[in-house]
Amino acid sequence: MNKLPKVTLFFWIMKIAATTLGETAGDLLSMTLNIGYAISSIVLIGLLFTALITQLRSKKYHPALYWSVILLTSTAGTTMSDFMDRTLGLGYVKGTIILFSILLAIFVFWHLSGYPFSISKINTFKAELLFWTAILFSNTLGTALGDFLADSSGLGFAGGALLIGSLLMLTALAMFWNRIPKTLLFWIAFVLTRPFGATMGDVLTKSHAKGGLNFGTVGSSLVLALILTILVWHTTFSQNKKTRIALVRLD
Repeated sequence: MNKLPKVTLFFWIMKIAATTLGETAGDLLSMTLNIGYAISSIVLIGLLFTALITQLRSKKYHPALYWSVILLTSTAGTTMSDFMDRTLGLGYVKGTIILFSILLAIFVFWHLSGYPFSISKINTFKAELLFWTAILFSNTLGTALGDFLADSSGLGFAGGALLIGSLLMLTALAMFWNRIPKTLLFWIAFVLTRPFGATMGDVLTKSHAKGGLNFGTVGSSLVLALILTILVWHTTFSQNKKTRIALVRLD
């Protein structure tokens, strides 16, 4: 049974909210609370492992569980990327190249395994495990790429967000061109939403002097968490309503 959500406009809104929250929450733990990148990564990976095991063992799609795993991959990806780029001193360019190579290797292995890439056809344990592995490294890659655009490319936070946002718009428009596989466009958009969230998170949290809105990691995280919670509740309510209607029709 497929335990992943249908890909709709609502799905992408939730994905952007989750990835942006992952950026602000990751920075809140590692920098604002001064826990550090390494300890933050260990804590978040532990939480991610617990949530992921629950997701893999579940028998159906649970919106709260699914989006919790998405959020944790995004938050853990933030601290993991920062640990590589800053603590280990690899820098944004090397970090991005390494993470891109790992993600590419995952997709090559996935292709050779014979499991489908389409989210609507991921209905086995091994295929879902590959899916979540790709998600974790795509979110980690997205953080490194977002930080590169914001800090090293000269575009700044707003410029980086505008560039990635434009690429997302082009990807959305490409959906109307039948020659491009929809599954390829899905993964392009899925990867791009992470650097978009990373740059948008920086826009929200950084000071005015650095080109941000100066909402801080705490304020931004609380607002984004509230938005994501409302969206998850709405999704859960809608799903339960459809289930009740289907049961009534069966009776």
